Amino acid sequence: MKEHYNCPVQATINVISGKWKVQILWRLTFGPLRFAALRDGLQKITEKVLADQLRQLEADGLILRAATDSVPPAVTYSLSEEGEKLVPLMTGLCKWGASHFGIVGNLPPLTRETS
Repeated sequence: MKEHYNCPVQATINVISGKWKVQILWRLTFGPLRFAALRDGLQKITEKVLADQLRQLEADGLILRAATDSVPPAVTYSLSEEGEKLVPLMTGLCKWGASHFGIVGNLPPLTRETS
């Protein structure tokens, strides 16, 4: 685990830092996705990097991985309860980016329950 110097902001940044982690989490705010759907939604990410980032997010308790016993196995990723707690923060980032840079961003469905 990276040093956080007893700072909650640094501890949070340590968990979500990485080129793709926030984008992966953001896509999962809209609902569970399979590996290929995540890969296809992230331009220029390699399968190796995506797999690594997903493993880290799962290890940090932000996402859940569900695999079926089918052949080939179907693996679906979704936000965990702790990951769900980041949705309001990411929504705020989206709104700020949309306003500051004039970008029309995608927000999670308004009916989504966030704690």
